[in-house]
Amino acid sequence: MPYTPSGFFCDRLIRERERRDGEGSLNKPLRFNGQDFSALRQEYLTKKSLFEDESFPATVESLGFKELGHKSNKVKNIVWKRPKEICENPQFIVGGASRTDICQGDLGDCWLLAAIACLTLYEKLLYRVVPHEQSFSDGYGGIFHFQFWRYGDWVDVVIDDRIPTFNNQLVFTKSAERNEFWSALLEKAYAKLHGSYEALKGGNTTEAMEDFTGGVTEFYEMKEAPKELYKIMKKALERGSLMGCSIDSLVPARFETRTVTGLVKGHAYSVTAVEECKPSQHKESKVRLVRLRNPWGQVEWNGPWSDNSKEWTTLSKTEKEKLQHQSAEDGEFWMSFEDFKKNYTKIEICNLTPDALEDDKIHKWTVSVNEGRWVRGCSAGGCRNYPDTFWTNPQYRLRLLEEDDDPEDNEVGCTFVVALMQKNRRKERKMGANLFTIGFAIYEVPKEMHGNKQHMQKDFFLLTSSKARCKSYINLREVTQRFRLSPGEYVIVPSTYEPHQEGEFILRVFSEKKNTSEEIENRIEADHPVPAPASAGEESEEDQQFRTIFQEIAGDEREITASELKNVLNRVITRHKDLNTEGFSLESCRSMIALMDVSFMDGTGRLNLQEFRHLWNKIKQWQGIFKHYNADQFGSINSYEMRNAVNDAVMCLVSRSGFRLNNQLYDIITMRYANENMNIDFDSFISCLVRLEAMFRAFQAFDQDGDGTIRLSVLEWLQLTMYA
Repeated sequence: MPYTPSGFFCDRLIRERERRDGEGSLNKPLRFNGQDFSALRQEYLTKKSLFEDESFPATVESLGFKELGHKSNKVKNIVWKRPKEICENPQFIVGGASRTDICQGDLGDCWLLAAIACLTLYEKLLYRVVPHEQSFSDGYGGIFHFQFWRYGDWVDVVIDDRIPTFNNQLVFTKSAERNEFWSALLEKAYAKLHGSYEALKGGNTTEAMEDFTGGVTEFYEMKEAPKELYKIMKKALERGSLMGCSIDSLVPARFETRTVTGLVKGHAYSVTAVEECKPSQHKESKVRLVRLRNPWGQVEWNGPWSDNSKEWTTLSKTEKEKLQHQSAEDGEFWMSFEDFKKNYTKIEICNLTPDALEDDKIHKWTVSVNEGRWVRGCSAGGCRNYPDTFWTNPQYRLRLLEEDDDPEDNEVGCTFVVALMQKNRRKERKMGANLFTIGFAIYEVPKEMHGNKQHMQKDFFLLTSSKARCKSYINLREVTQRFRLSPGEYVIVPSTYEPHQEGEFILRVFSEKKNTSEEIENRIEADHPVPAPASAGEESEEDQQFRTIFQEIAGDEREITASELKNVLNRVITRHKDLNTEGFSLESCRSMIALMDVSFMDGTGRLNLQEFRHLWNKIKQWQGIFKHYNADQFGSINSYEMRNAVNDAVMCLVSRSGFRLNNQLYDIITMRYANENMNIDFDSFISCLVRLEAMFRAFQAFDQDGDGTIRLSVLEWLQLTMYA
């Protein structure tokens, strides 16, 4: 969906400011919709009334937009009730949070509930998402809160406790205990985060798992699992990662079927340990074991290394104690790693970020996070199949600094995981948004280019093969893949498969050792000379023609207005057939006069001959650049080439001041000056450059101490922006 420049960039500035203040961290989460839980609860306790959340009201809009929208018969008999209206003695949590607290209702969000069930196995993680010092007795004000990781920040989501019911029964998630409500309220908070209950329909368990932990998920199909899978699993558990596995079933997951070995198809299991043991009959080799847990709390594997199997008799008492072996129908069991690979079809590992757990004993990933955006016509270049635009995608420089401690097969290198996540597509589903097909490629940076922040140009990608890339472009919220490369510098290029698709994303890099990644803010270097303006001593036939026309129009006043400037310029510029232009607009000419006004904002609003000559020299220089990029002679340049053209035009300004454009400014220029076909005509090109130089000159005039910052009053700001 389209984004407005003001909205996106203002939001980004706010987020960056919040991060500087520590907001968005685990210990200081952002207040979703600006709502402060403690302040609101105290307010309603003081008023002795119950909180009603106006930002997520008890209305159809909060239920959904299509199947649960106004026209749906499903919502006609739904009544929003508080727990105290549903049952006697409601409790937030009864006897500890467990899988039995999560029973699916009339909403296709089993993916969410499966993740919640997995979360209950890790009490520390659970109570970070579900603050447990909440109740329907002490300090009850009809208000609750939950915390989620959302695109790089932790957010605190406040809700009231009005829940959709039908015939006094909860419509959506419920607990096996009728008077327990933590899971229903958690689901409501997650629905609020995404705009409605219906927005939660359909998804992937790992999506919610990441939103509960801030982690990144790796998927492995057993038939294509890497040879070092055992080591990957062991390291993951050492880091405190969440790990689940399952057996694919041809029937829907709710029709879970039990096999003769006691395993259940279409059902999610948790991996709780990976260990090695040495049975007495194995004199040399060790046996690799995996411990799993069935969230049901019963129904276990009955094959080798199951609770009562003969294999346990071959172990010493010390080995059994190390493995914490016990014979109990508790849903937890051991099996050999080989049987694990044979019986399960896929495994999911949610690696936690460094701030996920406070226990310093747990080894964690190093992670770097970058926010980005694809802008149609500027930085939405599509995949490598589109070489003319691929290079314009956002680029991120990755520096791998340290090798792994224990390289596999004596191969040195740095292990890392790249995760590309597209943002807000679920929330915007009601506006017709679908997931883009996304992916990324990684290129090695030549040694001579190490340390600089140059945006790689088209020729680089035409002549260089990727060093690594994601397995495939896919329409998931997040695409992840593990790599191992030699220490050095690389550039990661995230993209949608098709060009011109606009959206926001975050790019995360997780590594076992130290790494750094950052967006290339890019001052693009030109590979051709910038046309030099004519010197004062040279006067071409065209210059003489301009002088004659100027004197003819200016008359005795020897100055011309914006309207007269338009007449002068267009009488000559329209003779350039290769520009295919209808001439300059009056607004463009007004901007030109503002640029040439030496005293700025206190000028006459007119140009004399000297100012006009200076302006014309600028236009001729910019005209040469425009013609260079107007290779097809259609009278306009492609918006993707605009960044190079603008860079060429301001190069002299850059060399004088150290000023350079960043990616966000290129995005704004494209959105402001490109037409619906993502092309920029000559008039718009000149208008852009005039505005850019005028605003820069104005800034320099205000920046008297040269520190790169200025302070303006509202009146000064209005004068500056209205005149420039």
